[in-house]
Amino acid sequence: MKERAARDPAFAKAMLDEAATAFLNGEPNVARLILRDLVNASVGFEELAAETNRPSKSLHRMLSQSGNPSMDNLAAIFGAVRKRLGVAIEVHAVEAA
Repeated sequence: MKERAARDPAFAKAMLDEAATAFLNGEPNVARLILRDLVNASVGFEELAAETNRPSKSLHRMLSQSGNPSMDNLAAIFGAVRKRLGVAIEVHAVEAA
């Protein structure tokens, strides 16, 4: 997945959409793991650390299986990835099935 996201911008954008959707639908574990792969494929953890003013090791922990990033940290991570991909995130509520 990481390699495809690195070479296919549409796939990377779909991963970002999936991470946001998973988070907003109550699946934070799934969202963190997708974001981790996406960070590795796009921004990289060192650059993410510089952009978010957070230590790289802390960011790795936040996006691990057992991570628990704060809302501020999660917003900063989404923002950095969104900026790198050159996209905006727009949320739409739909009727539940």
